[in-house]
Amino acid sequence: MDYEDHFRQANRPKIDCLLFDLDDTLYPLSSGIAAACLNNIKDYMVERLGIEKSKIPDLCNLLYKNYGTTMAGLRGIGYDFDYDEYHSFVHGRLPYENLKPDPVLRSLLLSLPYRKVIFTNADKVHAAKALSRLGLEDYFEGIICFETLNPSHKVTVSDDEDDIEFVGSNTASMTNVSTTVNGGSSEIFDIIGHFSQPNSNGILPKTPIICKPSEAAIEQALKIANIDPERTLFFEDSVRNTQAGKRVGLHTVLVGTSQRVEGADYALESIHNLREALPELWEAGRKAEVATYSGKLTVETSVTA
Repeated sequence: MDYEDHFRQANRPKIDCLLFDLDDTLYPLSSGIAAACLNNIKDYMVERLGIEKSKIPDLCNLLYKNYGTTMAGLRGIGYDFDYDEYHSFVHGRLPYENLKPDPVLRSLLLSLPYRKVIFTNADKVHAAKALSRLGLEDYFEGIICFETLNPSHKVTVSDDEDDIEFVGSNTASMTNVSTTVNGGSSEIFDIIGHFSQPNSNGILPKTPIICKPSEAAIEQALKIANIDPERTLFFEDSVRNTQAGKRVGLHTVLVGTSQRVEGADYALESIHNLREALPELWEAGRKAEVATYSGKLTVETSVTA
């Protein structure tokens, strides 16, 4: 065993928590859920917000790039809408039937002796439905979702969420987020025009919505669930989310590709490859220690995002 191997073994972080994104992480992008969701968002922007259809592609790209999610961006530039109504429209018509029970993933999760928590930008009703379709509703300690980080003035409970524990959803220290802009009236910020200016300063209005990939959102989620980032593996399909997670001290796993990029400690083509990539997690009799994996599933490249 050479010096580098000795060094890696001596510096393996001790892991006691697995933090999972949900969409396109616990199930593949090929399910079609993400594509359908994007189409529904575009329809909402046209039908409910009255945005000109020709502007939708550029607007979606700019909002997603600069605010983390299209929803956060819409609120940031001045659109006023009800959060629950938005989620109902965007997720209500998704092809959930495309999600099938996943006994392989169930077996993997069941065999892992660690805390397991979901961290998603989606709302709690969508999270509950997706986990139920996958047969995973009872495999996680709890869920950090949109409502966890963005509690509103409304206190409503859906039948879909009765059997799901939402970590930190009633945390008193969180600040309520209003669903109105300037008392209900606001001028819409022209973000497309803003970036079309050659001397644009890049300064944008702030959004009241807290979500990934904001480092503040990730730190707040960790605090709510009492998670130590240095002892946690963070599974994500988004490069920018893994990079943000890395900056706050998490050990990161990029799911959906075998190309390990900057900000990702590991890369898995599928969540099903977890045992191959991280066999140390299954070491019996003690808490697993996770080393840098350099096998066939993880190929370091010069790609950055």
